Amino acid sequence: MKSISKVYLLAVVVAVAFTATGAMAQPSPAVKEDKAQMTSDKDALQQEEKQMKTDKAKMKADKASGKMAAESKDSEKVYKDKQSIKGEKKDIGTDKKGSLQMKSDKAALQREEKKMKADKAKMKADKASGKMTGESKDSEKVYKDQQNIKGEKQDITADKAKLKDDQKK
Repeated sequence: MKSISKVYLLAVVVAVAFTATGAMAQPSPAVKEDKAQMTSDKDALQQEEKQMKTDKAKMKADKASGKMAAESKDSEKVYKDKQSIKGEKKDIGTDKKGSLQMKSDKAALQREEKKMKADKAKMKADKASGKMTGESKDSEKVYKDQQNIKGEKQDITADKAKLKDDQKK
């Protein structure tokens, strides 16, 4: 009988030990949730970095090919002003000297040059102050991608801190 009770006692001790170890080895639901959130944020970070790489390549290609997507709204205005000036000069070249049409075209040329000067000044000021009108659509996308990446990195840092806190509990 003593041997049976020793075996029984040993079995109970082993069972309790495994139960206690098993309960301690399993992470709490909060820790599991933190790990899942961190994994999700890391995946999102990879997606944002991939998107930024794509947007940078598109911006480079657009700029090389001269597409307006690579130009800011301000620089597009300056470009159109230059085209208008070119057109006015061409018109003046075909006008008869001293005609009313030539006087009208010269006045229009002066207006266009004045407008271009103002648009160039605005573009310079917008670019210096960081306004989005001083940026192209492509560079705006890259900027937003950079902001998203910055946010995802902050989220991951917060997830790591929360995971540490939950593991301590």
